[in-house]
Amino acid sequence: MKLKNLFPLIPAALVLLPLFFPTGCANTTTPPSGGPKDTIPPVITKVNPLPGTVNVPVHGTKLVFTFDEYVKIKDANSIFLSPPMEKKPKGTIRGKSVVISFEEDLQPNTTYTLDLTGAIVDNNEGNPFPGFTLVFSTGDRIDSLCLTGLVQDCNTLKPLKGATVLLYKDHADSAVFLHRPNAATKTDDWGFFSLRNIQDTVYRVYAIKDENNNNIYDPETERVAFLDTLFRPTIVYDDSLYEFKKFDMKDTALCLARKTQLELNLFREKPSKQLIVKKERVGERTAYLTFMAPGAKIYDMRIKGLPREKLISQFNPQQDSLELWVNDARKMPDTLKLDIVYDKTDTTGRLKRTKETVKLTLSKEARAELKKKQMNARDRKHEDTIAVMKTEADAALVEQYGFQITFNYPLREENWDTLQLRIVNPRQQESKGGVRVVRDSTNLRHFNIYPQEPLQQGYDYYLKIPHRIFRDINGFYNDSTEMKVTLPNDEKLSSVTLKLSGVHDKYIIDLLNEQRNKVIRSFIVETGGEVLFPYLKAGKYCIRMTEDLNRNNLVDTGNLLEHRQPEKVRFFKLEDQFLIEVLEKAEMVWDVNMEDLFK
Repeated sequence: MKLKNLFPLIPAALVLLPLFFPTGCANTTTPPSGGPKDTIPPVITKVNPLPGTVNVPVHGTKLVFTFDEYVKIKDANSIFLSPPMEKKPKGTIRGKSVVISFEEDLQPNTTYTLDLTGAIVDNNEGNPFPGFTLVFSTGDRIDSLCLTGLVQDCNTLKPLKGATVLLYKDHADSAVFLHRPNAATKTDDWGFFSLRNIQDTVYRVYAIKDENNNNIYDPETERVAFLDTLFRPTIVYDDSLYEFKKFDMKDTALCLARKTQLELNLFREKPSKQLIVKKERVGERTAYLTFMAPGAKIYDMRIKGLPREKLISQFNPQQDSLELWVNDARKMPDTLKLDIVYDKTDTTGRLKRTKETVKLTLSKEARAELKKKQMNARDRKHEDTIAVMKTEADAALVEQYGFQITFNYPLREENWDTLQLRIVNPRQQESKGGVRVVRDSTNLRHFNIYPQEPLQQGYDYYLKIPHRIFRDINGFYNDSTEMKVTLPNDEKLSSVTLKLSGVHDKYIIDLLNEQRNKVIRSFIVETGGEVLFPYLKAGKYCIRMTEDLNRNNLVDTGNLLEHRQPEKVRFFKLEDQFLIEVLEKAEMVWDVNMEDLFK
């Protein structure tokens, strides 16, 4: 064969050669060795234009990726162009090739990257194509710098898949709201992102959970993260960088070994407008108001035709939901008119003290149920004629929360002095004890009742609530009931103790389940000392610490325009692991320096 006959094969060879050496290339497409034929993913055999091509035309450009088998586009949204356009790249199938076209002109003198990761599978078995990033420029040079990082949830610190990372040369606060970025990429299954071939300049860095895939931040529906400072990349990209290889997302060790330069914590901002968005009358004397944003501020409120003191109200801790009750035993009309004065967002976007009349009309369901009870006394249930209360005495939590009572309606009369606590020791000898009653500061219908003396192992504690000592706003009295609790004595149970030092602020300490989506126990600390989590079953847990700088006992979100990050969260780690494995019969004690943890 003559040498000149080999020249047409050289461009294809340049594309294919890196594919056979995955340890040194970011675009690994070689199928795993061994295994049945139907598990082999598609392999690229030709790319046009070649990677690194410059002076690509801005108009009518098409990118062609040819594979060794027939393929299909599984997820068009995964065909990701950086910098992104208003109209997304369009992918079509032509034989064994995927052709990418653009519905608008490319920008001049711009380096582009087109990523196919997660977009393509083979036509028969659906084996996913591992991915390929094509770099080209409409100018006479290719930008050479790169960036890596991690996007995670601000409360759980769990990595977030599919978040969009945005880089802006425009440093104005409004840029992320108004136009598309100068560079962008998506996070993978591990919340990891890598941006390659970006320009040597200073950027503002954001991440968003881009629900409508338009690469612009929509604060009403999307979450956001931002870097506190401007960022200038310094690392020069080359194919040997470990962080830019295409890994199997199921390979935990390889994925976690990637180094990150930035860490972005995604949060949901408070809505920018304040107004009443929902009203609901769920009973004759009960209604709800829901506000668009937390922190609603009310100056005055009354129901027309009733004295102001007849209205009882209670906000939830976030102050975006208000529960209302009418403390009057008279029959209420189908519609109550509530005059409320509160801070409402006006047409200029500013909060203004506003008086508004809200009509609270009984729902059809509530009206039908009320009429049914009034017409036929036989339809009344026992709970319709008493002050309904829910009681709880959790053996594992009673030392922290006591006996718990929650009433369906606020109380008009209460006589706590008549509660009776009986204590039975292991020899069945009985004695009486005193109690301390604490009304919940966030729920006026909830009470915690604590024995005055410390609880002891092997003792039974009985709290009796006598008949007719409470009367609710409906005029109904309570039934008598008795709660029993005994401290857990299972020898297999364990405990975790944290010895806190360096406590200079207020912190919320939460024990979470393995998935980090449920709070098992919670403490608020302001000084150093021990925090005890007793009576734990063997299993895996997480311990979350939140810095409560504004001391409101809540985990507060951030604000982009005010450059305020969400309240800082840290997890206690053992050997750099979030999960703590608690064994049976274990008393686990750890020292935690809060100052070091939150540096």
